[in-house]
Amino acid sequence: MTISNKYGMRGYVEGVGLIGPGLDGWKSSHDVLAGKALYQPQKTSFPAPELLPAAERRRSSDITKLSLATMLEAISSAGLEAANLPSVFTSSGGDGYNCHAINEMLASDDRDISPTRFHNSVHNAASGYCSIATGAMTPSSVLCAYDGSFGAGLLEALSQVAVDNTRCVLVACDTSYPEPLHSVRKIYDAFGIALILAPQQGSQAIAQITVSITDAEASQLEDTVLEALRLSVPAARGLPLLHALALNQANKIVLDYLGSTRLAVTITPC
Repeated sequence: MTISNKYGMRGYVEGVGLIGPGLDGWKSSHDVLAGKALYQPQKTSFPAPELLPAAERRRSSDITKLSLATMLEAISSAGLEAANLPSVFTSSGGDGYNCHAINEMLASDDRDISPTRFHNSVHNAASGYCSIATGAMTPSSVLCAYDGSFGAGLLEALSQVAVDNTRCVLVACDTSYPEPLHSVRKIYDAFGIALILAPQQGSQAIAQITVSITDAEASQLEDTVLEALRLSVPAARGLPLLHALALNQANKIVLDYLGSTRLAVTITPC
């Protein structure tokens, strides 16, 4: 395993995907994240999942559309083939609207849940749809760690990169819940990040990242509106990493993980 110190590991970022409120792709959002353009939040829009067959396209949920779009942007920017990449999908809760719809059915007189509702309710549904869309037969891990889900996914993806000596795509996505679930789990909009991580520096490498455990406070964003976004959607806890990548300079940040345990990330541009 390639490690930076007793508790750390490293990899190379080769591609980035991003969709969120007012952030319609990594390339178009780059200047906003680097502080060179004004951030103008607006409702997240979901690209149509064109790669899916018609039947699956009709059944796909927002988190599937979000996961597929961010993953494909990251893979395309790295110049890779989706079918050949192992993947790690992470989400704090999966498909909130489908969960709400199933609860409504169970609370009604007609408690027959449709097969489509049922198969969309499992936490690995987005991973399954993405494998159908891309034809990928590679291993896929699916994680959930509540508000620390991005950090958990980053650690898992880097572990696979180091141990298996192979590239991996990390996809971290969250969508909101309708009421009454929203009142107890306040996720204010949909947000997704995807990263292509590699074990060695190649021609497409953007930066080397080294990750270790720390108890330091999580990094905050100077832009107060972006900082509010970071706190309002679990997947957006990865925004400080994207901000550091957009700056294209050596940097050190701290990401949320589990409780007082956090992730220290060192970024070195390639």
